[in-house]
Amino acid sequence: MLKLNYSELKMECGTDEAGRGCLAGPVTAAAVILPCDFTNNILNDSKQLSEKKREVLKPIIETEALHFGIAHVFQDKIDEINILNASILAMHQSIEALRQTPEFIIVDGNKFKPYKDIPHETIIKGDGKYLSIAAASILAKNYRDAYMNKIHEEFPMYNWKKNKGYPTKEHREAIKKYGITKYHRKTFRLLPDQIQLDI
Repeated sequence: MLKLNYSELKMECGTDEAGRGCLAGPVTAAAVILPCDFTNNILNDSKQLSEKKREVLKPIIETEALHFGIAHVFQDKIDEINILNASILAMHQSIEALRQTPEFIIVDGNKFKPYKDIPHETIIKGDGKYLSIAAASILAKNYRDAYMNKIHEEFPMYNWKKNKGYPTKEHREAIKKYGITKYHRKTFRLLPDQIQLDI
């Protein structure tokens, strides 16, 4: 059973990101502040849920959350500052997008940089422990998937609609065959034999 909060403060926000390990597209983060009477029996780490369940939960979270914010950090910025810094930047921007400043921030994982002067706690596998982080993981995943579905229409040969930019065999084969697009992260190891890739 996931816990509601870590700090006992009313305005505690959970934050998480999606797309960190992808070869193309943005890293997307969400921040969520839930009400102190929030309950939901299905809500869990987005990786534990089917796409259908995530889609059912998205409007529930958006309706019942006190506040939520979403942010994309795109591939050019990822290449410029590296994926860890880009993930933290996306989380900061999603917190910035909240209509209310949180009193405390709980973060999925073990890496974060202070946001303003708000106290925070990093929690390994936090998306499977705290409802607000799980809610953030679901929104981040849904919004990123929607973006990847959109750019799939522009470059259908990579099948981002299915692989969402992750390094699947099919995605790598398409990179080998068609080269890279403006959406690919050029600093990532796009192919196992990267040296021969003409970028």
